[in-house]
Amino acid sequence: MSDDRKDMLEEVGRLPFEKAMEELEILVGELEKGSVTLDDSVKLYARGKALQDRCEKLLAEAETRVEKITLGDNGGPSSLTPLVFDQ
Repeated sequence: MSDDRKDMLEEVGRLPFEKAMEELEILVGELEKGSVTLDDSVKLYARGKALQDRCEKLLAEAETRVEKITLGDNGGPSSLTPLVFDQ
């Protein structure tokens, strides 16, 4: 792995979800326009994939912290318990 790619992955790995998602949306917009060179498109795609992976990782971590809502007879929430995943 090149040093540039390693640096990029480390940088993306420090981004909070909102920043990673915002940047990913911008990159997708640039790629959809089709106004960038092939070389730049490949670089944007690689960074976009790293951003996507970061967002997916942060969402998975958030899911493990979500509480399970137990519904009562009236259909409303009756209690909250920690959501436990089998590992």
